[in-house]
Amino acid sequence: MNKQAGFTLIELVVVIVILGLLAAAALPRFINVTQDARIASLNGIAGGLRTAASLARAEYIVTGNNAAATVTMDGQAVDVLTEAANTGRGGRPTGAATGISVAMPDPDGYTVVNAAATATYQPTNGGGATCQVVYTAAALGDPVAVTSTGC
Repeated sequence: MNKQAGFTLIELVVVIVILGLLAAAALPRFINVTQDARIASLNGIAGGLRTAASLARAEYIVTGNNAAATVTMDGQAVDVLTEAANTGRGGRPTGAATGISVAMPDPDGYTVVNAAATATYQPTNGGGATCQVVYTAAALGDPVAVTSTGC
């Protein structure tokens, strides 16, 4: 009697078609990995900014001087808001390069634009003009806003 050895052509075609369908369904899930990575990076920068602002505020409170315009972090002066002019927000680093950019040094891969009131962090490699983290020292509540549209 004849014994069958191997697969028939129909079986091989069916397996190839099934693998093609699985690949077509899985591929779109891996295409947006770059966008997801950029958004995760923005959230990491936001967390760093919140931590730096909290540490500067803690240092401000520990010194006990509500009129102080600077605090010392890691041996460097950090410009901060005063309590008298910014009730409840005194001690937060300013948006200037001598404020938040000293409390949290500018990260690699980001363009940082410092102003007196805000600091804007945008990825240098890709992403649109709205893909950014904005630190606003005088904001009520959370001083950090993440905008991930256009990433």
